Amino acid sequence: MSHRLICSTIALLLISGCSSRVSHVESEMSRIQQEPPLPLQAAPVFDKVPNFEYAAQGLRNPFLQTSLYTELKVRAGKKVSPNLAHVAQPLEAYPLESLLMRGMLQDGGKTFALIQAPDKQVYRVSIGSYMGLNQGRIVSLTPERIQLIEIVSDGQNGYLERPRTLVLVGQNA
Repeated sequence: MSHRLICSTIALLLISGCSSRVSHVESEMSRIQQEPPLPLQAAPVFDKVPNFEYAAQGLRNPFLQTSLYTELKVRAGKKVSPNLAHVAQPLEAYPLESLLMRGMLQDGGKTFALIQAPDKQVYRVSIGSYMGLNQGRIVSLTPERIQLIEIVSDGQNGYLERPRTLVLVGQNA
């Protein structure tokens, strides 16, 4: 029984302690509610921003190198589009960066370049052959390099011809 008496005494003390805190909070809240409200600050006034009309659309883009700008301007007059009727050649299944030029050979007066695909198979290509994912057409063969022209999107619903080079493995260029 003494155990129950001690527990009930502690509970009574705790409840009485809480009531004094609650009454203090209630008195503080009533004091705050009786104070007059603080005045609101007026909204800031913003100056009107004048309209600006950009009139330099026809000028050279300062973020492009002069030679690149000239090249793009010349190409802008040409209508370039990928040949959708073109029959894909085996090396058009690989990105150009994954193809390796391994050498050159001549057969019957015709010059061929040897290209190794990522699957380690070697293919013969000549001027006019296609390779790479962007219909890269070979336009020049030398013992050190292959020059291609790819057809890539210009980002504005059109296409551009982009020159690319594939260098013989082991050569610096």
